[in-house]
Amino acid sequence: MVQDKYNAVWVSHSSIGDFLKCPRLYFLHNVYKNELGRKINLTSPALSLGIAVHETIEGLSKYKVEERFFKSLEETFEEEWVKVSGRKGGFKTEQEEAEAKERGRKMVLRVEKNPGPLANKTIKLAPAHNNMPPNFFLSEEENIILNGKIDWIEYVPEDDSIRVIDFKTGKNEEKADSLQLPIYLLLLNNLQKRKVSGAAYWYLDMADKPVAVNLPNADKAHAQVLEIARRIKTARENQEFSCPRGPQGCFACKPFEKILKGEAEYIGVGGYGQDMYII
Repeated sequence: MVQDKYNAVWVSHSSIGDFLKCPRLYFLHNVYKNELGRKINLTSPALSLGIAVHETIEGLSKYKVEERFFKSLEETFEEEWVKVSGRKGGFKTEQEEAEAKERGRKMVLRVEKNPGPLANKTIKLAPAHNNMPPNFFLSEEENIILNGKIDWIEYVPEDDSIRVIDFKTGKNEEKADSLQLPIYLLLLNNLQKRKVSGAAYWYLDMADKPVAVNLPNADKAHAQVLEIARRIKTARENQEFSCPRGPQGCFACKPFEKILKGEAEYIGVGGYGQDMYII
């Protein structure tokens, strides 16, 4: 089969997560386009907090190691927060925003005081065509592409390997059956040549350093992700995106249904060209 990135089925950690929660959510978030040809999305305080913190910390990788902490992270965070402030960040009251911002500020200050691996050399994946996230054909024969961005890739000079670090801004620990690390491993094994020697989650709300986690088995990861990707491909081909709870919907798809019903407030066009709403 001829490789065709424009007509391929693209899957990522977030889109797979949507599909596993509810196929109807997957459709509304990843397939549906409104009359203006734009996809739709919901903003929320948790999402906005995560964006501001991630942009602040991940931005450090743009600098040489010795220059990485010349500028205060708190100052950078203030600049990033402007982009998510107010209604466009999903905040309904000044107090709600102030509380979220203070949580985020404490996270970046924690990193500034305890840089740990962020003070070491990093590796960056080469930019993909048309500014797309890093991607590769999970299955050339079935025209399925896996894509995703990785928060931080630490270089380990002792054995010329790399370690993955994922920043967490939520209050809960990542579940053991999460597909995030399997997807990261697949991306790194296919897009660069160094061995992946370790992985860690950094729970920025509660920990001064990353927590090491076991790497998944690469073959098992490939089989696991491809199985779900095939289900998504079949659903797209058959246009079958029903909510498991039936017409009444579920906790996952109901918020997006409110956009279609005109029950959500339009905020504006987001960073990925999506029409953004708040409920």
